[in-house]
Amino acid sequence: MFRWPAIGAFAALGLAPLAALAEASSEVVFSHKRWEVRYVAFDDGSEACVAQVTQGSDSFSVWAQADQTLQLQFYSEAWDFGEGQTADLIVQIDRRAGWSLSNAELYLQSVLFVLPGDDDGWRFLREVMAGNTLHLQNDRGEGVMDYSLSGSSASIGALVTCYEEITRSSNPFQ
Repeated sequence: MFRWPAIGAFAALGLAPLAALAEASSEVVFSHKRWEVRYVAFDDGSEACVAQVTQGSDSFSVWAQADQTLQLQFYSEAWDFGEGQTADLIVQIDRRAGWSLSNAELYLQSVLFVLPGDDDGWRFLREVMAGNTLHLQNDRGEGVMDYSLSGSSASIGALVTCYEEITRSSNPFQ
């Protein structure tokens, strides 16, 4: 499970005004429409890539960690969850069937969810790439926030390229 050294990167990425828990540096590797893809290096030596669409002070991000973990982050300055809470959510892309996100972590101004590392996780990302709007809903199907997916196909493609770079072994025999 992805244990947020990335929380310290929130401020570096402009995701939230949080005190840094771990120092991070980041570099924009791709930008398209409202999307930005960044390579993130943490002071503990770990690496990640993040694709993010921003709408005002709200954002939707997909984090790809070098340990092969994929995590969704929904952020809004309007939220204040504190720590230690979870919630069941639904994410619907356009008018497709919704995805149930059980036990999503609520942390300060973020909702965090680890995608399964199987075909379902990649199928979800393909839906994001093909979609126009992502609808974040509570477990009763009531709308919480909508995010534009315009430009997501190229941006998720750039995220995958970035992820392949950070997971590539320097050992030619592996």
